[in-house]
Amino acid sequence: MAVRDDPYVVRVIGDMDLNSAEELHTALLKAVEGTPPGSEVVVDLRNSSFCDSAGLNALLAARERAWVSGHILRLAAPSHQMVRLLELTATEGLFVLGPAVSD
Repeated sequence: MAVRDDPYVVRVIGDMDLNSAEELHTALLKAVEGTPPGSEVVVDLRNSSFCDSAGLNALLAARERAWVSGHILRLAAPSHQMVRLLELTATEGLFVLGPAVSD
């Protein structure tokens, strides 16, 4: 995971699964807690094509922390599999989805 300070982007590289969920969770919470209230935290998913329940739980926990602290957590460039996972778990309405962020 790489965190960039403006505009608060967490770039995910590789799978979001049981093996990487803790690292993802830590990076996302660090981004949310390190940004001013009202800021948007963008999770850039263009280099990640797979997410399992552990990865989804990390995203949901970060989304909850963001919401409570007045932030928006946006998923940028989610894969077809990620969108389908959100649909199947009825969580697609909890996230703002958007296009890829520029480098």
